This record gives sequence, structure tokens and C-alpha cells, in this order.
Amino acid sequence: GGESWYLALLGLAEHFRTSSPPKVRLCVHCLQAVLPRKPPARMEARTHLQLGSVLYHHTRNGDQARGHLEKAPLFPLHLTLVLQIPQFEDVKFEAASLLSELYCQENSVDTAKPLLRKAIQISQQTPYWHCRLLFQLAQLHTLEKDLVSACDLLGVGAEYARVVGSEYTRWLLLMERKLQEVHPLLTLCGQIVENWQGNPIQKESLRVFFLVLQVTHYLDAGQVKSVKPCLKQLQQCIQTISTLHDDEILPSNPADLFHWLPKEHMCVLVYLVTVMHSMQAGYLEKAQKYTDKALMQLEKLKMLDCSPILSSFQVILLEHIIMCRLVTGHKATALQEISQVCQLCQQSPRLFSNHAAQLHTLLGLYCISVNCMDNAEAQFTTALRLTTHQELWAFIVTNLASVYIREGNRHQELYSLLERINPDHNFPVSSHCLRAAAFYIRGLFSFFQGRYNEAKRFLRETLKMSNAEDLNRLTACSLVLLGHIFYVLGNHRESNNMVVPAMQLASKIPDMSVQLWSSALLRDLNKACGNAMDAHEAAQMHQNFSQQLLQDHIEACSLPEHNLITWTDGPPPVQFQAQNGPTTSLASLL
Repeated sequence: GGESWYLALLGLAEHFRTSSPPKVRLCVHCLQAVLPRKPPARMEARTHLQLGSVLYHHTRNGDQARGHLEKAPLFPLHLTLVLQIPQFEDVKFEAASLLSELYCQENSVDTAKPLLRKAIQISQQTPYWHCRLLFQLAQLHTLEKDLVSACDLLGVGAEYARVVGSEYTRWLLLMERKLQEVHPLLTLCGQIVENWQGNPIQKESLRVFFLVLQVTHYLDAGQVKSVKPCLKQLQQCIQTISTLHDDEILPSNPADLFHWLPKEHMCVLVYLVTVMHSMQAGYLEKAQKYTDKALMQLEKLKMLDCSPILSSFQVILLEHIIMCRLVTGHKATALQEISQVCQLCQQSPRLFSNHAAQLHTLLGLYCISVNCMDNAEAQFTTALRLTTHQELWAFIVTNLASVYIREGNRHQELYSLLERINPDHNFPVSSHCLRAAAFYIRGLFSFFQGRYNEAKRFLRETLKMSNAEDLNRLTACSLVLLGHIFYVLGNHRESNNMVVPAMQLASKIPDMSVQLWSSALLRDLNKACGNAMDAHEAAQMHQNFSQQLLQDHIEACSLPEHNLITWTDGPPPVQFQAQNGPTTSLASLL
């Protein structure tokens, strides 16, 4: 028939798109071959949508993708013509959804919002798209910290889902809304999910959504021990989901087709929260294992899909593993991974604006590890200027205070910083972990000032808090510092009681600088007590740790990426990354 040539080209394009790896160029050629033949309006719109979608998902060619998506009749003059053609909604709404994603990536949120509003207005007869577009607009408002508008939209979506009889989508939107309202009615949501009578995939999908909210809520509050049961449930839940097949149980209600995240993306998200937990708890080898798994999965997914959420996952994973590397004494690797984060941020203005403060914070931590204190101060100051996130702000201030303590001559600035993170009254955030760290910083400062009794009080508070929530790194740091204080005071037995468990814990984490510090103390303690053999063994350990750290220090400082420590303004510089080469996940597929 008249459409056979169109269907043949379409089939060929789809064959190339789903090849492994995708043959994107050939797919684009087939779709482009449709347009010069002036196909009917419906085919033309569909082709533009597919071209825009392929370019958006598989290449970094934003301008070209936008061109095609804007031609897919969204709200231009064709609209009246489009509305007269049945089964045409999917083209209009999918194009609106993709185009607004593209605008957001380019930081043009103000262009995306009216586009989504218009699509929401005309999609009320199409439950799936109406719910999805409402959710998308609510997420935009959340990004802009406009939680009132986000809650209103989620409320509208939940009510609409109730009217069209989709309990699944209704609870999905309601749970998202409860989180926005910040009083996480998590127990209530948990009961709702458990009592839910729906198909198995939807039940597990809701459960993953709820558990991710619950786990991240605990992690934000720095409650590493309390979160364990939820995290275990989440890991079991994702295993259940991966054994269920979507196609076996399709929901009958179109509004129920709305998924909050594809199954493959959920797996990566569960790996990600596991890494976050392992890093906070100080199980750094476990964090490394799950990061490797997640990055492998991401590499596979990015071959088929350049969805922006995958890049966000990748950046957050790298941010966490970089912090682990700095602790385990792998500074050179951490620096190359910081450079990878820079590369990912160069490709997306939105990613950069969301992660610039974190990037400068990581550079500040790297500077501390290679003893470049002036650069560390400049990086932290830049990060403070860029962040509006309270927890990150408190984390940066705590680290900046440690820089001032090490420099030893910045008393005025230090006092004003310590006042802003005073753990004894009006601590600015509810995070258990950050408050424990603030006590540690106070103890460190008192130690350097020779006020040992005061230092002991602060450090015992840290120990009490870190033991309550299994914060292994803070426990190790507090024990070794207490050991040092008792050593200085001449109380060798008490010092030994602190340093030995500090060393055991530091080896388990492993925390290289605490191991270095503990071995030096053990050497001096044993020497003072006349235990020559033990003193010799500790001296040997100290020598080994020193060598490893020194080699790594030299390697890191000789990398071209080391120059990143001087960058404090604007987008990440390109020239420092030339040596690193793009990672496979960044190589353009066109």
C-alpha cells in the first residue's frame, strides 16, 4: 500500500536502533529518508518525534534533537489538524515531555514549564500522559526548591488518579508529596504499601519507591545503624522485582502504566544507596564493590540510553567513591575520578549547576590530603558560595574549620566558623553524623590549644554518638586522638586502651591516615614502656604506611589533573583532562 515504504524505513530504523551496540547513524539516516517524501501529517509528526528521541537519547546533539522535537506538532499551528487525528496524543505528549527534559538539561527551566503546563491542560483525556506530565512538572518545581507548587501539582495528580481509578499511581504521587512536606509520614506510607492489593510488579515498584525514600531519609539524618533493616528490605525487594516479567501482567487501567523509574534504573539506584550507606558507615571495601557493580550496569545502560538520570547516578556514585579513595590512600585515582566528574558536568549545564558545590568540596578534600591548605581553603570557600543545601554547607564548614586548625594562625575566622556549627546548641542541621563530626572538630581544636580536659569531653561526645550509629571513621579518629591526649598526659595504659582499638578499626575500614597516626603512637608508647620488640614492629608498620602515602602523593601531584586545584570560577576547565581521555560512557555514539 501507500504506506509500505514508510513502514519499511521505520522497521529498518528500529532494527538499527536496537542493534547491540546501537547503529545510531544508520537509524537516523532511515528516519531522515522519510521526510523528503512529504508523508502524511501523522507520519511526519511521528518521524520527527522519533528522530528527536533518538538524537536525544543516543547522542549529545541537543540542537538537532530540539529541532526535530519542536517540529513534532506540539503546540504550533498544526495543533488543530493534529487534534482531529485520533490516536495522536502519544506523539504530542511524548514530544512535550522530551523537549522539556532537553530544556532542563540546558538550564532553560523557564521554557520547559509553560510547555509542560500546556501539555497537562490538553492531556486530561489521556490518563498515562496526564499523570506523567504532572509528575515531571512537580519535579521541576522541586529542583527550584518551590515545594509549595510541587505539592499542589502532586495533590492534583493524586486526585486525578483517584478519579480515573488508579490506586497505584495515586499512592505513588501521594508518597512523593508526603516527602515534600518533610514530615515523612513514613510508617503510614509503609502500611499503605503492605496492605496494597494490586498486581505484583506494581506492589514491588511501590515498595522500592517507599523504601528508597525511607533509606535516603535515614542517610540524610546520618543514622547509619538505624537504616540497616530498611536497606536490607530494599535489597531483597529489588531481587524480587528482577525476577518478575513486566509483560506477563499488564495493568488494565492506562493510568496504571505510569512507572516512576524503569526496572534497570531501580537496580542502579539500589546500588547507589548501598554505596552511600557503606561510605557513611566506613565499610569502604564494600562501597568499592558496589560502585564497581553500579558503574558496570550504568555503562551497559548508557549504550542504549543517554537518559539524564543515568548521568546523575554516575556523578553521585563517583562523588562517594572519590571520598572513599581519599580515606584509603588512593589520591591519584580520586583525582582522575574528580576529572571524570568534570567531564560529565561539561556535557550538561544542569548537572554542573546541581553538582558544582560538591565538585569544589571534593577538590577541597583532595587538597587537604596532599597538604595544599591554601587551595583547600579556596575550594571550600567557592563551594560555600555555590551551595544552598544545609547539610552540604555544614559538611564544608566542618572541613574548612579543620583547615584553619591545621594552619594554626587563623583564630578569628576559626572561632566564627565553630560558632556556626556549635553542636551544644542551635546546631544548624538534624544530621546525627554531622553533629558528631562537629564535636570531633571542637575536640581537635581544644587538643591543639592544649586544653586536654575540654578536648576529652568533646571527643567522648563524638564517641557516644558514633558508637550509637556505627560511624566507624569518626570512632577511629576519636579513639586515636584520645590516645594521643593520654600519651601527652603520660597515662600510657589508658593511651594504649584507645590506640589499639583505633588501629584495629582503621585497618578494617581501611583508613590510611588513622593507621599512620596509630602506628606512630604505638611505636612511641611501646618505646616509652620499654617494649622494644613491639616498638620495632610498630615502627616498621609506620614506615610502610609512610612509604605508600608518599608514593601516592608524588603520583597524584605529578598528574596534569592536579592543576584542577587552582580552578575556583566558572565551568570546569577542559585542558587538565586531556590526559585522561573520555571514558567509554562519554564517547559520542554518532
